[in-house]
Amino acid sequence: MKMNYKIVADSSSDVLSLDTIPFANVPLVIHAGEKTFVDDENCDVEAMTAYMLSYKGKSSTACPGTQDWLDTFGDAENVFCVTITSGLSGSYNSARLAGEEYVAAHPGRRVHVVDTLSAGPELRLVVEKLQELILEGLPFDEIVEKIEKYHRQSFLVFSLQSLHNFVANGRVSPAVGALVGLLGIRVVGKASEQGTLEPLSKARGDRKALQELIRIMKELGWKGGRVRIAHNSNEAMANALRDALCALHGKLDVAIEHCRGLCCYYAEKGGLLVGFEGA
Repeated sequence: MKMNYKIVADSSSDVLSLDTIPFANVPLVIHAGEKTFVDDENCDVEAMTAYMLSYKGKSSTACPGTQDWLDTFGDAENVFCVTITSGLSGSYNSARLAGEEYVAAHPGRRVHVVDTLSAGPELRLVVEKLQELILEGLPFDEIVEKIEKYHRQSFLVFSLQSLHNFVANGRVSPAVGALVGLLGIRVVGKASEQGTLEPLSKARGDRKALQELIRIMKELGWKGGRVRIAHNSNEAMANALRDALCALHGKLDVAIEHCRGLCCYYAEKGGLLVGFEGA
């Protein structure tokens, strides 16, 4: 590579490192009573999940500040920031302001911020695609054009067994949240075009939820493209989805991982997040 590139993503991406491109993770923070969980490589996700299941008080999340982003840029000539949706967090605005400060302080350097309007595994897809484009040796402006086009063709769908933390943070109405979890009801939906949680249907049990997930993926144009699955303590459902998708399209580029802190907090126990390439 002729130019010095770096990718920086906030911790909703669940990405901690890359093999071939300089990378940094900017953590969000979860507050629950006297407990604070920093969503970095040291976050004990299992302990956090167990604590949240027993904790009945108020909880909240905090996005990284402008300086948090700036501190990760190092001496990179070209920086790509990937953030959780601006519809649910101030992380995008912090990254944008950091980029403006960095460019003003270092004329000739460039920063591009991708507001994914999403979270979790869709951010992972964007990070992976950025890595590919950089390794191809493309100029900065062409990478910007291609990653924005790619982002418009990637999607996030989800199956959640609880919306307690979304309700507690004012992201979902209490009336909608009260229905989920009763009698095994799961809410199935997608990240909307505005970057908000968009419930599309309700399903009883994981099997019905899987059917709904696949139906929505097809409607959004999935025809065998890459799939990234993240779960919170529901590996069985994640494996079942992978197997069902492979049965439809044969060999796939699909990966499964356990959510890290921020995504665990919002997905809650049993939740499934699916990022994929559509149309």
